[in-house]
Amino acid sequence: MKRLLSAATVYFLMLFALGFVLGTVRVLFVAPRIGALGATLAEVPLMLIAAFFTCRWAICRWQVPPTLSARGTMALLFLVLLALFETLVGVALFGRTLTGTWSGLATPAGLIGLIAQAIAALLPIFVGRTRRQ
Repeated sequence: MKRLLSAATVYFLMLFALGFVLGTVRVLFVAPRIGALGATLAEVPLMLIAAFFTCRWAICRWQVPPTLSARGTMALLFLVLLALFETLVGVALFGRTLTGTWSGLATPAGLIGLIAQAIAALLPIFVGRTRRQ
């Protein structure tokens, strides 16, 4: 369980840090020029590419077994950390309410971001698994 927690936590932290940097660039520089939806569509591929490689690295580094239970647990831990920290950052740093933080997901840009987060959360289940011969 310690390996799963470590892999999920590092996977989350690395993606969260990158997302924070790219999100800052998106909000301050890109969105004013092309709109929130266009800026999100530009950011998502970068985040998903980073998620794939980060996930693969964390799985290899902590030798997470290729079983559905192990990888599903890693995915769930990642998702819990992501939801918790997204909410905390929205409330603590940006002064949003809980309702305001979560209602932003109902916009087209928010929905695309949420789908990308779900894909990133599911990556541990699929990345680095070998086919049975």
